[in-house]
Amino acid sequence: MFRKKINFIIVVATVITCLSLFSKAIAGEESVRKEPFGTVGGKPVNLYTLTNKNGLVAKITNYGGIVTSLMFPDRNGNLGDIVLGYDNVDSYVKNNPYFGALIGRYGNRIGKAKFTLDGKEYSLAVNNGENTLHGGLKGYDKVIWNAKELKTKEGVGLEFTYLSPDGEEGYPGNLSIKVDYILTNRNELKIDYFATTDKKTVVNLTHHSYFNLAGGGTILDHRLMLKANKFTPVDKGLIPTGELRSVKGTPFDFTKPTAIGARIDQDDEQLRFGGGYDHNWVLNKSRSGVMSLAASLYDPKSGRFMEILTTEPAIQFYSGNFLDGTITGKRGQVYPYRSGLCLETQHYPDSPNKPQFPSTVLNPGKEYRHTTIHKFSVK
Repeated sequence: MFRKKINFIIVVATVITCLSLFSKAIAGEESVRKEPFGTVGGKPVNLYTLTNKNGLVAKITNYGGIVTSLMFPDRNGNLGDIVLGYDNVDSYVKNNPYFGALIGRYGNRIGKAKFTLDGKEYSLAVNNGENTLHGGLKGYDKVIWNAKELKTKEGVGLEFTYLSPDGEEGYPGNLSIKVDYILTNRNELKIDYFATTDKKTVVNLTHHSYFNLAGGGTILDHRLMLKANKFTPVDKGLIPTGELRSVKGTPFDFTKPTAIGARIDQDDEQLRFGGGYDHNWVLNKSRSGVMSLAASLYDPKSGRFMEILTTEPAIQFYSGNFLDGTITGKRGQVYPYRSGLCLETQHYPDSPNKPQFPSTVLNPGKEYRHTTIHKFSVK
């Protein structure tokens, strides 16, 4: 009897050890891998592959700080790429509707490409009708960032730095920028933004991945929730009017998870202006700068679920209205109408011309700082 108990204990111990080893093998080791990704303007560009302990994989290039790929399993364990993009850097240079990029100096639009600081008017690059969009003709999505590999308690990552010179695209001040991408072992893509200036300026940095949690097709069946009771209506040029309007009773009410396609084609003036959703939602915040849930996105087909948390006061939801089937992306995949959506955490568009909006002014001696987290799971 004693020998049987000993044998049983040995068997149990062996099973536990095997399960432990199997678990570690499944989980894997976190890593950062660097490889050439081509050249831009004769300068070499690299692609970095970040892998966390759970097998989540993010590929990021230092050209534009672009997330080129984000691999995450569905409810059946099948890996899928959940962001739109290209297989090579040349395609990003030739025709990139901001796929996966870091955006600045000012994300979103500034009306008539002008603003005034301390009585001085600054004229910006015009690249969106009569307005400026996402930093101008050569925003931060088109520069080669300095890159440094990171290993933190949370996971592996990259540190990107760039000095945006005084006068670049019309903006005042030498702006020193640092952006950290961290792929955490909690299955999060965490983005920390930092900036300082030597002259009073305006700053509004964001990230511009096009998500499709199904890995293909349209995003119209995705269920979106936005933690926002108000949005900022726009004019025909998609510049905010200055009003904060309640979403209640409108197609802009995503306070409960709602299929994106449910009301996107309603006869609504604001939807006509944007060709669908391309608007800024005012997040419900207890106080300025607090980290809180901004949005959630669920694909019923795959079971993939994404939550976005941020310290920013607003979020831009863009439903891929300008994707028209003319772009061929990764693995020869054609991106049809509304095949990807963007959820850009930010300050409000045109804030430099709207004193009633939260300020985007950065003064010398102060630090611009905010954090956004994309958290992935299945259900």
